[in-house]
Amino acid sequence: MVNPDIQGVLSDYLAITSNHQLSRCKVASTLKTQDFDDEKSQWDEHQRLRTRFWKFYRDNSSLNPQDIGGGPVKKSFFSYLDLKVQIAEKIYQNCILCEKMCHVDRTRETGECGVTHPLIASEFLHVGEEPPLVPSHTIFFTGCNFQCVYCQNWDISQRTRGIPLSEEELAGVIEKRRREGSRNVNFVGGDPTPNLPYILRTMRRVRENIPVVWNSNMYLSQYAMHLLDGFVDLYLTNFKYGNDACAQRLSGIPNYMETVGRNHKLAQKSGDMIIRHLILPNHVECCSKPLLDWISRNLGLDVVLNIMGQYHPVYHAPEYGEISRALIRSELVEVINYAQDLGVRNVI
Repeated sequence: MVNPDIQGVLSDYLAITSNHQLSRCKVASTLKTQDFDDEKSQWDEHQRLRTRFWKFYRDNSSLNPQDIGGGPVKKSFFSYLDLKVQIAEKIYQNCILCEKMCHVDRTRETGECGVTHPLIASEFLHVGEEPPLVPSHTIFFTGCNFQCVYCQNWDISQRTRGIPLSEEELAGVIEKRRREGSRNVNFVGGDPTPNLPYILRTMRRVRENIPVVWNSNMYLSQYAMHLLDGFVDLYLTNFKYGNDACAQRLSGIPNYMETVGRNHKLAQKSGDMIIRHLILPNHVECCSKPLLDWISRNLGLDVVLNIMGQYHPVYHAPEYGEISRALIRSELVEVINYAQDLGVRNVI
């Protein structure tokens, strides 16, 4: 059962799950545009359409989903979604999908994420996510642009062993899971960001009306965030740190707060959002409390926040003294109380 207050905050997403509203992806596929050859014209057109999308979305998202979802994907025009695919494929050849800006041709070599062609570690109906999400069709990609020393999924994030599936094959799996009862398709990893062109191409082939969940560390470039605007229905974010020093030391990530903070602000404007914060032992004062302060000031008190206390030391964590133990209950209680004292209303 979803808390009524949270239902209000996630109203768009929940309407799509119940087929009372079209997903952003479906609406983007109905918005006609032109096919430009040069990159500047493509971005100019994308920016123009971004300013039109939201009126179009509000006016057309209440169409009967059966008019589009569940039937063959047939259209004879170039759409806003097609334009997103086109731009993402060009970026892939000089990669600036994440803020590390590797500028490598990822059709030929890997960036710091370790990913060339997308590989899927697993996919299944997940019942362990937040209540508004389950059952969630989670698709775990290998590879990640972070190198977290305590990564709970290090076996897939720091390795690139998985199964290649064509876009048509994965689209078929997504449709099958939707018919089996999935409330969403949940792209995760690792991190989904290195696989954005593939994900866009896949969803272009999906016939079912289904909300897209972007489950990410949110270290995307602004270019990638613009492509997600008008595509993602719910951002399921992992906001890890409250300062840059801890992010650099434990995840190898520079300029963390500016980048991830900026992207949370953009995400809040373009979709519904649930923020996850995994409390690290001995990081309550340097990370958890400053992060909650930032969230309350910049994202407001209605944001849906999952304060997570299940940290345990894995991967290289035993080599880092302060995070070499499990979280203790008093740390979890302290952070939850701090959030409530700030007035955050929708804590999971």
